Amino acid sequence: MNKFFFIFFCVLFQVSLFAQNSLLDQLSSTDNAEKTKVTSTFKSYKLVNFETPKLVPKQHLNFIVAHRFGTIKNGIDDLFGLDIASTRLQFVYGLTDKINLSFSRSKFKRTYDFGLKYNITNQEKGGFPFTLAGHHLLGINTLYTKELYPSLEFSNRLRSTHQLIVATKINDRLSLELIPTILHDGVVSQDNQDNLQYALGFGGRYLFTKRMGIIADYGLHLNRADNSPFNNVFSLGFEIETGGHVFQLHFSNAQAMYENAFITEATGDWLRRDVFFGFNINRIFDLKSKK
Repeated sequence: MNKFFFIFFCVLFQVSLFAQNSLLDQLSSTDNAEKTKVTSTFKSYKLVNFETPKLVPKQHLNFIVAHRFGTIKNGIDDLFGLDIASTRLQFVYGLTDKINLSFSRSKFKRTYDFGLKYNITNQEKGGFPFTLAGHHLLGINTLYTKELYPSLEFSNRLRSTHQLIVATKINDRLSLELIPTILHDGVVSQDNQDNLQYALGFGGRYLFTKRMGIIADYGLHLNRADNSPFNNVFSLGFEIETGGHVFQLHFSNAQAMYENAFITEATGDWLRRDVFFGFNINRIFDLKSKK
C-alpha cells in the first residue's frame, strides 16, 4: 500500500513536469501568440492550514502570524478556548518570483521549520488549466527530551513534508486546489503508525465580494493507524483582504498549524463541538532598495 501511494505521488510529479515542458513547447512553436496567465487564483499564501500556489514576489518578505486558541467545547470555563493558545510565526522571502524560502517557529512541540515553495507552471486562459507548485518543509522538534525518549537521536527530531499543489481558478469567484502529500516523522505517537505517511489535501475559496470570501480545506490521511485517536482535519473560515495584508478568521479541528501535525494529529471532532477558533494575518514588506 505504501509503495502504491509513493508511486502515485511520483506519477503526479512527473505529469506536472511533463505539463510544464509541453507548455513551453507550445509557446515556442506558436507564432508569437500570447496567452494570458490567470492571476489571483488565491489571495493568501495559505487557505486555513494548507498552502496555496501563491508566491511572495522577488525581494519581498511576508510575515504570517497564525494563532489557534483552545477548543470551544469547554464553554465559559476557559472562555471558549481563549485562555489557551498555540502560535506559529512564519517568515517567507521571495528569492525570485518563482522561488520562496521560509522559516517558522511553532509553539506546538516547539518546532522550527525551514521551507521551500516554487512555481512549476501557471494556469492560462485558453491554455493549461492548472497552476502547479511544489512545497517542501524540513522541521526540527525541540520538545522531545532524553528523559522522555532515552534512545533519542537527532534524526528522531526531524520531520519532512513534500507536496504538489494543483490549483485552478474556475471563475472570478471560485478557486479550488488538490494537494498530494508525503510526510515523514522521526517519531510517531502510535506504535503501529508508519513513519512514512500519505495524505490528500483539498481546499477552496469562494468570493462573495472582491475582498471577502469563504475558505475551507480538508486533509485525508491515507495510511492512518487503525487504532489512532486522531481525525482527518477539516477547517472553515472567512477571508478579508485589506490592502497590504490578508486577514483570516477560521475554525479547525486541529490546533497545530504545520503539515506533519495538523494532517496526522488533529484531535478535535466537529460533531462534538471540539473545534479550535483561530486567525491568520499576512503582512508583506517590499525589501527592494529605494532609489
